[in-house]
Amino acid sequence: MRAFMAAVGAIVLAAGTALALAAPAASQTADTPAPLDRATVETIVREYLLANPEILQEAFTALERKQAAAQEAQRVAAITEQRDVIFNSTRQVVLGNKEGDVTLVEFFDYNCGYCKRAMGDLVRLLKEHPDLRVVLKEFPVLGRGSTEAAQVAIAVNEVAPERYLDFHLALLSHEGPIDRAAALDVVEKLGLPLDKVSEVMAGPVVSETIEEVYSLANALGINGTPSYVIGDKVLVGAVGYDTLAADVEDACSGTTSC
Repeated sequence: MRAFMAAVGAIVLAAGTALALAAPAASQTADTPAPLDRATVETIVREYLLANPEILQEAFTALERKQAAAQEAQRVAAITEQRDVIFNSTRQVVLGNKEGDVTLVEFFDYNCGYCKRAMGDLVRLLKEHPDLRVVLKEFPVLGRGSTEAAQVAIAVNEVAPERYLDFHLALLSHEGPIDRAAALDVVEKLGLPLDKVSEVMAGPVVSETIEEVYSLANALGINGTPSYVIGDKVLVGAVGYDTLAADVEDACSGTTSC
């Protein structure tokens, strides 16, 4: 709605400016029409828009395209500026081929239903592209439970990175809300050292990791999960396997490893 009102406002402003400029600036004569006042301009614009409402849709569409292009340019610039942190941070999970030339980054939340459904897409991509490198970013945006689960997950990755994928899949398969208790229950069921996980959770790496991801998400214009980064492209939402696979293939086309 804000974008729509902005489009209408732009039309009215442009029309009013054009009509004002069209009014004669020189001294009036008997044969020269008087300048149009504001009320007259607004009436003319209103009547024109009511008679030609399709112009509003055209303006709204043009505004959306302009805003999307600006957002895309901002994201490309952010990826360029933050590339090392996005793809190579020491505070992240790396799955698949750690030396792969193509990297797919996912921002996720353990309480995100779409993330749970998208989990299968990621597993399939890893199976079908053995040279694909996948980076996971803990991005808890759905409340306290999500933050607690992310804290446990970060600690698991520090203590037993080779078991992180098992933990990740188990927690995303969990039925019902996910919080600290649910995450620690998975830790115990997997036989991971609960004392060491708890110790890491009390240290600075957990908060530093989450703060880093929040900062990246803000720079990239990401405010929901799942969201992905591949190459110089940001994909927001559960875009599905076909879209992810196509972008992986496009990224692979410039390499010899995929």
